[in-house]
Formats: sequence, structure tokens, C-alpha cells
Amino acid sequence: MVHQYKNNGYNIVLDVNSGMVHVVDDLIYDIIELYKEAPKDEKHLVSEKEKETIINKLTDKYQGQGYAALFDEYKEEGKSVESAVKEAVSEVEELIAEGALFTEDIYENYISEFKSRQTVVKALCLHIAHDCNLACKYCFAEEGEYQGRRALMSYEVGKQALDFLIAHSGNRKNLEVDFFGGEPLMNFDVVKRLVEYGREQEKIHNKKFRFTLTTNGILLNDEVMEFANREMGNVVLSIDGRKEINDLMRPSRNGKGSYDIILPKFKKVAESRNQNNYYVRGTFTHNNLDFSEDVIHLAELGFKQISVEPVVALPEESYAIKEGDVEKVYEEYDKLAAYILKKKQAGEGFNFFHFMIDLSGGPCVAKRLSGCGSGTEYMAVTPWGDLYPCHQFVGEEQYLMGNVFEGVKKAELQEEFRCCNVYSKEKCKDCFAKFYCSGGCAANAYKFHGSIHDAYDIGCKLERKRVECALMIKAAEAAFQEEADELEATL
Repeated sequence: MVHQYKNNGYNIVLDVNSGMVHVVDDLIYDIIELYKEAPKDEKHLVSEKEKETIINKLTDKYQGQGYAALFDEYKEEGKSVESAVKEAVSEVEELIAEGALFTEDIYENYISEFKSRQTVVKALCLHIAHDCNLACKYCFAEEGEYQGRRALMSYEVGKQALDFLIAHSGNRKNLEVDFFGGEPLMNFDVVKRLVEYGREQEKIHNKKFRFTLTTNGILLNDEVMEFANREMGNVVLSIDGRKEINDLMRPSRNGKGSYDIILPKFKKVAESRNQNNYYVRGTFTHNNLDFSEDVIHLAELGFKQISVEPVVALPEESYAIKEGDVEKVYEEYDKLAAYILKKKQAGEGFNFFHFMIDLSGGPCVAKRLSGCGSGTEYMAVTPWGDLYPCHQFVGEEQYLMGNVFEGVKKAELQEEFRCCNVYSKEKCKDCFAKFYCSGGCAANAYKFHGSIHDAYDIGCKLERKRVECALMIKAAEAAFQEEADELEATL
């Protein structure tokens, strides 16, 4: 499978199965497009007759008006348009022969083995507080209540959750625990005690806990910051961007905005962590489709780790992202990608979470196929110890898996999540982004379609656009580096 697109002046070709990304000129781009449509043999090459048809078609095209500049270098060498096209066709066939274009899907044959793989629990999301001091309008947790009652997790339940994680982690050494809510700082004493307990257990069981904290910032103070900087591998700070946008969707219980309270604290956290191991994380909605301005606002404030994500809400909600909004969101991602490139060139770069792609290594096979591991490797724990596949399933009683005292009681649920992958979803099979999103969010699929084996359609469209922008940024960075290397070589 090959995906082609043009973005910000770059012609980009993604060979989906190998993950190879090619930045090409217009001629090679057109040749690959015609190769995609043409019948090919078992080596993914076209017949001599088909190749001749492609050469003739493109020779006619590029002898026409508007393409002279592309062939200037060939003319200097005394080459004709036809010879240039033939040379470009040969380059494409070399890529195919090298396994860099039109490659086979090596993962599909692995899927039966993948489904039967043994998994261990490696991460828990502890709902340390089913309560919140804000009243965010888009909150899937219903202001912290999760379709249930307000509650704070006791130390005893949290301790048992850590014991459950250790007991079900097998030989895995590195474990993750996120303190989540509601607002976890409403139960800060228990957070501190659980971290202390976890550190004690590390020595006994040869484990290493990576604790993280997600907070709205209202209760942040120097004590919390000092503790977080000592014990938390990552801190997620919730803010939606510009003051008017943040305060519209993230008011306090009395209706007043939170921006002026949290911003100074978030700046202090970011600086105290040397601009690493944190995120300011926002949500954009139908109310701020110009969300690139919110990302830019946060960047101009000095934040270097930024995530602003689309709201996931049913269409009847006034703030939901709707089909009619998609093109505008695409424009905003393009605008944001161009801004990020400009900042990088100026030496003022920052990380935007949804544009971060590792082309050199990338995710392991399991993550490529099944994503976050919800329901198998990752689970959420309620204040009273119930286990759910992830934080977004909490309160959905049919997805109650068990509890931290007795363990997983519904093995069939775990099996269902284990079998959920990019090949179990019809919408994923022919999608170029499938190995980047790994099939998307199971909770979102369930919310919109009633099945974890489906996919949230608007979310898929936005993910594909984000992947395109991320690959373009990588291409531009490579071009910048090449130019810099050439310049340095002349000095």
C-alpha cells in the first residue's frame, strides 16, 4: 500500500507497510501514481508494455506547457524529456527492488500469533478522586462522577491496586501508574502515601514505578510542585489555550474562569522541570475551530511541550466536532505545521504531541497493531477498586472487568480487547495511517458505534491529517539538515 500527498511544497510518498517515506519531485510522484493504478507482477513491477504506456503518457504531459523548469538540469546534460522520464521510471523500479516501495504487509500473517500472545499488566490509571473543583463542559467524566457517585480513593484501595499491578506484571520491570480524576490533587495525601508505598515495593520486587499526574492546576502549590518534580515522571497540565477559550469550557463550579489561576502555576511547573517531562494539554471544540491560535498562544507563552486535541462528543452536543468542521480543522493543522517549521528554523521549536512521529524506530509490532493495550496491559481503577479497560470505560457496567482485590473476573472481556487490532476493523484495513494510530481509541469506537471493533469516523479523518502533517515536518527537517550540511561542507 502506498499513500501520496502534497503538503507545504513537498511531494510525499509513504510506503505504508515498510514505513519508508520518500520526498520526490513532480515526475517521480506522477510515476508512482500511475504504478499504483497499473497491474503488477509478484515483484510489484509493471509489464514492459505497461511501462511503455506510462513513459509515453508522462512524456506527452511534461513536453507540455508549465513543466520546463523541472527539466532544466536534464537539458543542461543534453537529455530529452523522454530520456528523463525513462530515468525516473528506473529510479522507481530500483526503490521497488530494494523493498522501499509497494512492499508486502508482513504483519497480517502474524496476526493469529499476535492474538494468542501472553500479556501482562504494565500500567494502571488510578482514579484517585471521582470529584473535581472545575465544571468543564466537555468532561467525559461528568465533573468527576463517571456516571456514579463522588468519592476519593482510600489508601487501602490504592495500595491493593499497586499490589495487583506488581502481581500481574510478570517479569516486566518498568511499570506505570497515572494519578487521575476528577482532580487527583483533591486527594493529595493519598497520592503521596501511595508513591511512598510504591517506592518501598520497588526494592522488594525488583520493579520500577513511573508515576504520572494529571491536574487542572487549581490546587497546585509549591509543596505539590516539589513533590511532583521529585517523584513524577510526567505531569499533564490541563489548559485549553487562550483565556476566553479556556474560561468558556473550563469554568469553576461557581462559573468563574480558571485561566488566571492556573497559568502562573503552569509556567512555574514547566520551568521547574526544565521544559521537559510535562505537557500542557488542551481540548478544542466546535467553539474554537481556529485551535491553531490556542497552540500558538501556549507556545508564545514559552511552553515547549504542548498537546491540544479534538473533543470527542456526540453530534447533539453544541461543542462537538461535526462533519462540516473537518475541512476547517484540516486547514488549522496545515497552518500549525507551517508555524512549527518556522519556529524550528528560528531555533525556537517546541513539541506538539500529535505531530510527533519516530521514523527511525517507531512503535513495536504490538503497539502498531493494537495501540494502547487497554483491557489487557492497561486498566483503570475506580476509587472503590473496580477494574475497567481504561478511564473512558469507567461507569459502563458491561465493561466492569473485576476488582483489585479479586483480580479480573471477566476473562472474556480481556480476550475481546486482546483480539482488537487493525485487522479486526474493516475501516482500518485499507487506511494508510493504521500503523500510526493502531486502530484508534476503543472507547471512542464504542461511544459512537457500540463496538470496540469499529472506529470513530471523524477521529480517523483527523488522525490521517495529523500523520500527513507530521511526515511533512520530518521531510522539511531532513531538507533543512541537508542544506545545513552542504553549507558547512563549503566553509
